[in-house]
Amino acid sequence: MIRNYFKIAWRNIRKQKVFSLINIIGLTIGLSVSFIIGLMVYYDYNFDKFHKDGDQIYRVVSDFHSPEGTFYNSGVTVALEDAIKDNSNFEIVSGFYIERPASVQNKEKNIKLKWPKHVIFTDPDYFDLFQYNFLAGNRATALSNPNNVILTTKRATDYFPDLLPNEIIGKTLVYNDSLNITVTAIVEPFKEQTDFVFEEFISGPTLLKTRLRGNFLDKNWNSTDSNSQLFVKVNKQVNFQKIQEKFNALANEHLDEYSRNHGQSKEFKLQPLNDIHFNKNYGIYDWEQGQASKPLLRNLALVALFLLLLGCINFINLNTAQATRRAKEIGIRKTLGSSRKQLIGQFLGETFLLVLFSAILSLILSKWLLTLFSDFISEDIDFQLFSNPIIIISILVLIITITILSGFYPALVLSKFNTITVLKSNIAVGERKNSLRKFLTVFQFTIAQVFIIGTLLVGKQINFLLNKDMGFKTDAVVSVYSPRGERQLDKKKQYLQKLQSIPQIKQLSLGGAPPASLSSNTTTTTYKTKEREIQSDLQFIFGDIDYPELFELELLAGRAHRNDTIKEIVINEAARKVYGFKTPEEAIGKSIDFGDYTVPIVGVMTDFHQRSLKSEIRPMALRGDWDRDVFSRFQAIHIAFQNANPDDLQSTLSKIESAYGEVYTDIEDYRVNFMDETVEKFYKREQKVSKLLNWATGLSILISCLGLLGLVIYTTNRRVKEIGVRKVLGASLLQINTLLCKEFLILVGIAFMVAVPIAWYGIHNWLQDFAYRTNISFWIFLISGCLMMLFALLVIGIKTFQAANANPVNSLRTE
Repeated sequence: MIRNYFKIAWRNIRKQKVFSLINIIGLTIGLSVSFIIGLMVYYDYNFDKFHKDGDQIYRVVSDFHSPEGTFYNSGVTVALEDAIKDNSNFEIVSGFYIERPASVQNKEKNIKLKWPKHVIFTDPDYFDLFQYNFLAGNRATALSNPNNVILTTKRATDYFPDLLPNEIIGKTLVYNDSLNITVTAIVEPFKEQTDFVFEEFISGPTLLKTRLRGNFLDKNWNSTDSNSQLFVKVNKQVNFQKIQEKFNALANEHLDEYSRNHGQSKEFKLQPLNDIHFNKNYGIYDWEQGQASKPLLRNLALVALFLLLLGCINFINLNTAQATRRAKEIGIRKTLGSSRKQLIGQFLGETFLLVLFSAILSLILSKWLLTLFSDFISEDIDFQLFSNPIIIISILVLIITITILSGFYPALVLSKFNTITVLKSNIAVGERKNSLRKFLTVFQFTIAQVFIIGTLLVGKQINFLLNKDMGFKTDAVVSVYSPRGERQLDKKKQYLQKLQSIPQIKQLSLGGAPPASLSSNTTTTTYKTKEREIQSDLQFIFGDIDYPELFELELLAGRAHRNDTIKEIVINEAARKVYGFKTPEEAIGKSIDFGDYTVPIVGVMTDFHQRSLKSEIRPMALRGDWDRDVFSRFQAIHIAFQNANPDDLQSTLSKIESAYGEVYTDIEDYRVNFMDETVEKFYKREQKVSKLLNWATGLSILISCLGLLGLVIYTTNRRVKEIGVRKVLGASLLQINTLLCKEFLILVGIAFMVAVPIAWYGIHNWLQDFAYRTNISFWIFLISGCLMMLFALLVIGIKTFQAANANPVNSLRTE
C-alpha cells in the first residue's frame, strides 16, 4: 500500500510540473541555507566541548572599573596564582604565559623559524587540566625542569622534518639565538574544535632566563598582562560565592592608593570554558581566526528559519489553492473505502517526496554554498561534516519537520471534502482557506520587505562609515613597519634616507602606529589646579615633527613638539574638554601629571577618529619618542605619495620594498599597511552583515515571487471563462489586467505597511552600536516599497497579460 502511495504521489508531482517546480525551488533554497547555517552553528557551539570535566574548568579574567567605564582583560597579575593555590574550592590551579620568540633554531639541520606563533611557558598542571595525547615522553616529568619543551606533532615536523616522535626526544632547540632548550615530549594537537591552539609548551621556570625575569620575580599586583593567563578547575561542590569573595578581598587588599583615591577598582572573575569562544571582551588565543559571535549566529539561524518558512508557505498556498482540482480524486478514493487517515498519509507522502528531492538538491548545492559563504565560515568547515552522525540525524529530523509543517494542513483540507458533494462537482474552497492564503502571502512579502529595507539601510550606514571624514589623511598613505623586535633606531633612519631619494614620495614621517589603528597605548593622567583635580585616561600616538603634517592633523592652537625626545604633548579637543579648558588657547602651557613627571601641553589639535565609528572619540595626545634610551616607540615609517595613480603606485611600492631589503636582511618580515585598508578593516563584520542581507533579500524575493506566480497562474486559470466573457462585453486589456492584479497588489501593500515598523525597530536597534550613524531616511522605505511592488507587478504581469490577451473564443468554446 505504501508503495502504491508513492507511485500515485510521483504521478501527481509529474502532472503538476509548474507547481511542483515552484515548491521544489522554494524548499531547496530554504534547506540549502539551513544546512550551511546549521553546520556553522554546530561547529561554533562545539568548541572545547570535548575536555574532560570541561564544565569545571574556568579562566580567571580581570575587569577594571573607573568613572569612565569598565575595561576587560583576559589576563591577570602573575601574583594571583600563588595567592589562590591553597583555595579548597580549586582542584587544579595552572597558569601560562604566551610568548612569541624572535627565532627558534635546530642547529643540527640548520632549520630556523622566525617569530613562531602559539608558544607558551607553563607548568605540568596544564596537562592535568587539558588532556593531550602523549606520543613520546613522560607526562609527569616532561616539564619538571627548566629548559624543557613539549612540542605538538605539527611543530615537531617544522623543526625535525625527518624524525619520528621518539627520535626527537632529547634534541635541542635554540631560542632567540641564546637559550638552549631540550625537547622532552611530543603530543598530538587537539583534533576537535578548540581555541587552545598552542604548539610549544616550555617549562615555567625557563621564564627566569628570559627578558621577562623581572616581571615574575617582582609579581606586582598593579601590573596586568593579557599574556599572563590563569586557569582553574573547580570542585564539583564548589561555592562560587566564596570564590568571588576571596577574589574581591585580594583585589581590594592590593589596590594602590592612587586607584582608590580616583574611584578605580579591579575585579577578578571566573570565565567558563565554553564562553571563551564567544566572549569578545576577553578574546581568544588565535586572533587571526576572528571571534565567533552569538548574535551573528542567531541572525543567521533566523535567516534560515525565514527562508524555510517562505518555502513552506508556498507549499501550503499552492496545495490548498489546487484543492478543487483533486476533489473528484478524493471523492472516488473515499467511495472505494479510503479512510481520512489514509488520505492524509498519501498527501504527506507526496510532500515527503518533494521535500526529500529538495534535500538531495540542497546537499548538492551545499558544496557551492560553502564557497559562497566563505566570509562567514571557518576554513575547518567543509563538506565532510555532513558525514557526522549528529548532522545526519539533524537533517532527517528537519526533513520530517518540514514535511509535516508543509503538508499536514493541505492534507487535512483535502481529506475533509464530502464525498457526495465533490462527486456532484459542487465544491469550492471556502473563505477561511482564502483568508489563510492571503495571510500567508502577506507574511511572505512582509519578510521580503523587511529584508529589502534592512539591506538598503545597512548599505547606507556602511557607505556612511567608509566615506565619513576620519579627521586625518587616509588616501595615498602607507606605513612600513620595521622587523619585529628591531631595537636599532639607526637602521630606521638609514631606511628613511633611502626612501627620501624616491621622487614619487611626497612626505615621510618616523613614528608609531598611524592615527587610527587596532593598537592602543593608554596611560592615566591628572590635571591639578588649586580648586580641582581631574583624572583621565589619555591615549598616545607617537610621531616625529613631520607626523602631524603628513597625516594633515589640524592644529587649533599652539604648535607641534620641537623634537623627538623632548617631553611635550599635543592634545586633541576631547582631552581639552575633559581637562576643563574652555578654549584651545587656554590649554597651552598647562602641565599634565603622568605620575612620575609632568608634561606641558604645547598644542591642541582637532579631534579625529582613532577607531571605527562605533566608538566615541577619546582623549588623545601626540608625543615623541621619550623612552628611546630604553625602548623606541617609533616602529614604522609613514609614507605619503605624490599621486595615487595605480601604475605609479605599484612602481613606487616596488622601490620601497627594494630599499627595505637593502637595509634589513630579514625581508620576510616586510610589513606594509595602507591607511584606507586599515579603516576598511574596522567594518569587516558590518560588511559581512551587508553581504548576508543581500543574499537573504534576493532569496526571499525569489521565493515570495515564485509563490505569487503560482497563485496568479492558478487564479487566472480558474477565471479564464470570466475573462473571456468580460472581453466579449467590451472590457479593455488594462481593465482586465487591473482586475486580476488588484487583489495581489493589495496584499503586497498590506505587507509593506506591516514591514515598515518591524524593519525600523530592527535597524534602529542595530544602529545603537555606532557612536556615529546615518539617519533612517523616509525615502529608503519608499524606495523599498516601490521595489517590492515592481517585483510583484512583473511577476503578476507575466501571466495576467497572457490571460487578458487570449482569444475569448477559445475560453468560451465549451459553454
